[in-house]
Amino acid sequence: MGRYSAESGAGISPDMSSTFRNLCRSSPWKWTSLRFEYRDLPGDGSGPLKAWLRRPGALRLENADGVLLHSTTGINDSRDSFYVRSSRSSWLLPAHLVTPVYDGAGLVRRRPEAAYGEPSFGNGRLAAALDPVELAGNAPVPIEFPESNPVALGAVREVDHEGRPALESVVVPGPNYSPADPGSPLCLPGRTRLRIDTATGVCVASEALDDGAAGTGHWIRILGVDEYMLDDLFLAESMNLSDVRQHITWEPGA
Repeated sequence: MGRYSAESGAGISPDMSSTFRNLCRSSPWKWTSLRFEYRDLPGDGSGPLKAWLRRPGALRLENADGVLLHSTTGINDSRDSFYVRSSRSSWLLPAHLVTPVYDGAGLVRRRPEAAYGEPSFGNGRLAAALDPVELAGNAPVPIEFPESNPVALGAVREVDHEGRPALESVVVPGPNYSPADPGSPLCLPGRTRLRIDTATGVCVASEALDDGAAGTGHWIRILGVDEYMLDDLFLAESMNLSDVRQHITWEPGA
């Protein structure tokens, strides 16, 4: 990939593995909107996608030339009474409305039951990167069974990623690793190098290191966090509502 130039941080505590995993659980409580660039690896030379995401469920994607590829529709759709009665998930609250168990650093140690899920396009890797809980699980595993963690972590280091602080580790999937999209996991068989943005909990980079899948992964460049985003940004066509503050003339018929 040619862009991984990790800089080892000084004074890192020996329990950075817990910090890394708790950071992977924290994304739903760290931001509500995100503006970023995204590309799958290895790239096809077309440049990164430009993305705007507003939780819950609103996503806009453009190619490098600004051509619209995808925009969310139905973000204001209501649910009828049959849906509410028939689906237990309809009663779950969005994650930001429920309270997790935090550690001493303000990261999420245990996630509550909630309506999780991020919008995606093409495959599930983008959604998994935005909330990389698949790398840690909803809660710590029993201390007696560390091998039951979804992934085994190597040394955790503080690095710079596109001008933002991140945590980096080389990981190996364990028997209990269950990716959100089995066809596009964040952690591929063998060793995968991962980076988690410390301010948002987003997995900003993944790169498979072993033969067979070497170079496969993704890269995210975060451009803005918690910016105000209008509904029109995510609609296929602008609503073009009339400004009722302006006088509208009306001529009665003959």
